[in-house]
Amino acid sequence: MKNARPRTNAITAIAPISTPAQSQQPRAIGAADIRSKLRDGMSVLDDLRLSGSSRVLFPNANYPNGRTAALQAVLLNTAGGITGGDQFDITTHTGEGSHLTLTTQAAERAYRSIDAHMGRLDSSLHISPNARLDWLPQETILFDGAALSRSLTVEMHSTSRFLMVEPMIFGRTAMGETVQSMELFDRITVKRDGELLFADRVKLCGHAQNHLNRAAIAGGARAMATLLLAAPDADRYLDTLRSYLPQTAGASMIRDGLLFARILASDGHALRQSLLPTLTYLNGADLPRTWML
Repeated sequence: MKNARPRTNAITAIAPISTPAQSQQPRAIGAADIRSKLRDGMSVLDDLRLSGSSRVLFPNANYPNGRTAALQAVLLNTAGGITGGDQFDITTHTGEGSHLTLTTQAAERAYRSIDAHMGRLDSSLHISPNARLDWLPQETILFDGAALSRSLTVEMHSTSRFLMVEPMIFGRTAMGETVQSMELFDRITVKRDGELLFADRVKLCGHAQNHLNRAAIAGGARAMATLLLAAPDADRYLDTLRSYLPQTAGASMIRDGLLFARILASDGHALRQSLLPTLTYLNGADLPRTWML
């Protein structure tokens, strides 16, 4: 028969069936480099470089007594959260005599990872002589199945000031969430004049809530925050700071010029009730507006 189409091999019962390739989780990559300087008594932007899913907003911080002398930067992750394989890098340089405040537009979210890769968030902060940096991100919410590796490295001068908070929430209690499986590796390193001043490491793997229920770890808490103030006059804040803290928190001067506190709470709402007055006191001014939204 003319013009007949060529025959193809027939599918038989013993023909191998190919399995679909394993789906690869989409990756989000972003980087931000923020630099401040002092000009006419005000802290202003010196340089800004962004790439990928990272964005930075610079709101006009208008207070009743006028514009604050600090440069306020709001970090924004346009990917909507962090999941397996994502990589975000934040670098700051606070110029001599300037004051830079960094916060986030909303709580960061670490979602379930569907493969063996961890999401990474690495921050490197550099503080020049007589400069001040306030690192005030809102909460990181860890969902069931999250895999997050996070590092914060600070290089500061003996005359500079560094205020830090790192709040974490393990599942949203209002939504009935329990973190049954996760992997968290959190690292904070602070150097002053090139020498190690502070190092904190938290590694939590497996059934997170079972670990948090242990009395020696968190006593059933589902939210926690780490606070750090490194400044020549840090010791004068200790007594008043303790008056703001709940029974599930503690604060100490662990070295000259270094005030450290850890807060445990039943959920994110209870954690905020402690953090808002505490941070306002240590900051010496109202918190960034995003904390109030």
